[in-house]
Amino acid sequence: MRTKNIELMNKIIEFVDSEYSKKGRTPTMQDIAIKMQITKGCVSNYIREMSVRKLIVNNGGSRGIMTKTMLKSKKNILQVPVVGSIACGFPLLAEENIDFYIPISKEYLGNGKYFILKANGDSMINANISDGDFVIIRQQEQAEEGQIVVALINDEATLKRFYLEKNTKRIKLHPENEKMRDMFFDNIIIQGVAIKVIKDLI
Repeated sequence: MRTKNIELMNKIIEFVDSEYSKKGRTPTMQDIAIKMQITKGCVSNYIREMSVRKLIVNNGGSRGIMTKTMLKSKKNILQVPVVGSIACGFPLLAEENIDFYIPISKEYLGNGKYFILKANGDSMINANISDGDFVIIRQQEQAEEGQIVVALINDEATLKRFYLEKNTKRIKLHPENEKMRDMFFDNIIIQGVAIKVIKDLI
């Protein structure tokens, strides 16, 4: 077997770490081949050799590579997906809905499944949610009155405070902005409850 280029091994590891940090997933063999400007077969040989040298762990599959950096961070970090517009009938966390990932400590979030929405507009400013803020959502299909929910209405996700009218049994979605009116519906699809906000301070 030909001697493997240590510098190229290190470049592969750096690329895998970079892609995982930005996208929350490892690149495919094809991705690595394109980036390193080598053949896919050559990448496969390098991955095999790097696994033997214990520079990486290869669990198989197109995205089965784990670097030492990834293994350390994976224990305590969740890669929370930032989702874009969510169309009715499509899985919430389908790949086409995910813009990128934000790594967040498991201790900060607690148990559950999470995603992040980027706030659009000023309908929730009195709840300290401004345009452009990242809102961490715990994925669930039910909510208690007064909670801020992600509701799917006419194929669009909206962030509002949830109430249930006692007399009419209609659902009221309340914007936290005195310039805006409440919205009323017979039925909505709840996709999650807002629990935290990530915002810029400048």
